[in-house]
Amino acid sequence: MVDAKKMRGLGSDSPSTTATTAPESKRAKYTPNGLQASALAKLMRNPDKEIKLPEPATEKSVRPPPDIVPNVGSSTAGAGSGEFHVYTQSRQREYQRLNILAEKAQREAEHAQFVQRQTQLSAEHEKKTAKNRARRDKKKAAAGRSKAQTLNPKSLSKQESESTAANANTDTSFHNSRSADREADLMPSAVTTASLRICRPTSVRAGLVASVSSVRLLSTQVSGRSVNSQRLNRVSTLIPRRSMAVAAGVGKGEVNERPPPDQVIQDIADYVHDYEITSETAYNTARLCLLDSLGCGIEALRFQAARNVLGPVVPGTIVPNGAKVPGTDYQLDPIRAAFNNGALIRWLDFNDTWLAAEWGHPSDNLGSILAVADWLSRTKVAEGGKPFTVQDVLTASIKAHEIQGNIAIENSFNRVGLDHVVLVKVASCAVVSKMLGLSREQTVDAITQAFVDGQSLRTYRHAPNAGSRKSWAAGDACSRAVNLALLVQRGEGGYNSVLTAKTWGFYDVLFKGQPFKFQRPYTSYVMENVLFKLAPAEFHAQTAVEAAVQLYAKLQEAGKTSDDIKSVKIRTQEAAVRIISKQGKLNNYADRDHCLQYMVAVPLIKGSLEPGDYTDEFASDPRIDALREKMLVEEEPRYTSEYLEPEKRSIGNSVELELNDGTTLDAVAIDYPVGHARRRDEAVPLIASKLKKHLADIYNEQQKDNILQLLTDHDRLVKMPVNEFMDLWAK
Repeated sequence: MVDAKKMRGLGSDSPSTTATTAPESKRAKYTPNGLQASALAKLMRNPDKEIKLPEPATEKSVRPPPDIVPNVGSSTAGAGSGEFHVYTQSRQREYQRLNILAEKAQREAEHAQFVQRQTQLSAEHEKKTAKNRARRDKKKAAAGRSKAQTLNPKSLSKQESESTAANANTDTSFHNSRSADREADLMPSAVTTASLRICRPTSVRAGLVASVSSVRLLSTQVSGRSVNSQRLNRVSTLIPRRSMAVAAGVGKGEVNERPPPDQVIQDIADYVHDYEITSETAYNTARLCLLDSLGCGIEALRFQAARNVLGPVVPGTIVPNGAKVPGTDYQLDPIRAAFNNGALIRWLDFNDTWLAAEWGHPSDNLGSILAVADWLSRTKVAEGGKPFTVQDVLTASIKAHEIQGNIAIENSFNRVGLDHVVLVKVASCAVVSKMLGLSREQTVDAITQAFVDGQSLRTYRHAPNAGSRKSWAAGDACSRAVNLALLVQRGEGGYNSVLTAKTWGFYDVLFKGQPFKFQRPYTSYVMENVLFKLAPAEFHAQTAVEAAVQLYAKLQEAGKTSDDIKSVKIRTQEAAVRIISKQGKLNNYADRDHCLQYMVAVPLIKGSLEPGDYTDEFASDPRIDALREKMLVEEEPRYTSEYLEPEKRSIGNSVELELNDGTTLDAVAIDYPVGHARRRDEAVPLIASKLKKHLADIYNEQQKDNILQLLTDHDRLVKMPVNEFMDLWAK
């Protein structure tokens, strides 16, 4: 028979899970097989009862096996075994305990840091409060003294006492509030973190308003309950007191009262609209300047680099009634035509010059003047109207010269790193506004637009970055001037205090806070005294080039060449030393035509200086750099002084040669170049010769004759419609 105990799973065949010596009956309670047998017997007692199977258990993740570590010595858990189990559950409890301790330590550290930072800020704010209180008291005392003449002394004393007491009460209550804040409990971590994050605004005013609003919001939303007001006040101590006042609407904002236009700009607009040019000398010089400038532009067409920047933005575009570009078949809108004209006139650095505290080339303005006058004339003729005449162009040119040159007399833009073409933009914008029919007020607006516009840096004119942008920078200024004037014509406004606005104005941003200074009123002085170039060289080197040409003749007489030169000593003005004295490698055309040593070396070698002498091919002549190495450039104080004297405005240079045989050729010193007003009569035939040479390669004989006749026929020139005048120059 089968043993009943074994049938119930209670026999010795059931494996024991413990080493205990408990009785067999008690041990059976904890035997898995016995439990299963008991459950089965219970079900079988009532076979008729419906059996309900339990729902299957949800799948659980498999626990990792317990770590096994060797048992050292004896262990009640190991019962003599070589190993024992450390169960995961107990280890998890240990991990949780350690994490709780770490989090508590971190919170305590954060709390300590917060309290330390709060204490530090409170001390700083208390210091500022005391300082501001002293300042307020000082101002109130001063205000009281100023009113003493009109107020009763006793009444004044009473008012001051009441005011002082009120201020003391206010400051005391604020101090007490701050003390109460410091004694309050630390606000919850979530509130603290969020509030601190809110209190880091990207812009002071907007950020502080957001901070105050956010703190108020936190009072009702954090943790679903209202936060103690003292805790919120603690967050507010992180915001400077003055800024909180601004955020709450207590402090004063910027005054938004629009000022009248700056006087400098009003003076320019008044001159453009109201001043009448009566100087015959100015008009005769303007005629020479117009023809000479266009001749320089025609000569520039010989160079591919110049032609590369010309034409419409979209190739092949022909604008109806558009302005024509000299020497080409382009007919463009006035903005693009102004760029083309200005780039051509300026490309070779061969047009007129004005030297003062700032340097420049006022005839650059003809780029915009001719473009607008031609476009408007063709448009008016097409509509049956009256075109502009060359007389109108000459008048605009005289005024543009005066604006640019008069500002340049006392104000150095190069000293602050700005290029002189800013004055081309300002002058062109002013005179073009008048040509477009704008009112005086609109002209003011246009001039302010020119000043607020981004200004060019001189980077492209100086070593080691000299480049071809210096040749089209004036064209860019002309086109921007026309564009700005046209925008104002369409209703765009101006910026009245563009020069004088604190922090944001031209003076503070770009002129080191210094206002413009003026030596004389606007008349026709600049055109009457403008300088013409008879050599394609930066003007500070004109007399040095002239001296080198004379020394070349002396070398020829002595049977010598540049190879016989041992040393060259050049004495010049401070401006030339700073701008065009260069050593080392010259990288391009623009580098060479702004190098004093190069411009002296070439005529010492060949007896002249031509535009083509700056090309890479010509510059490869080894004699040029060899001679440059022998040169010493020094400032001559007299030249620097007379350079700035209004009644002289000399551009002096002297060149002295020492030869290899020990002989010295006497220095050739020239104070005034041939293009100076003091040598104007001497210059006129040379200007005519220069123009003839420039026209030779572009036009046929008939076209050349038609243009050259205008040099001597002043009456015919000034009466000619601008569109017909520009047709003479078109290809």
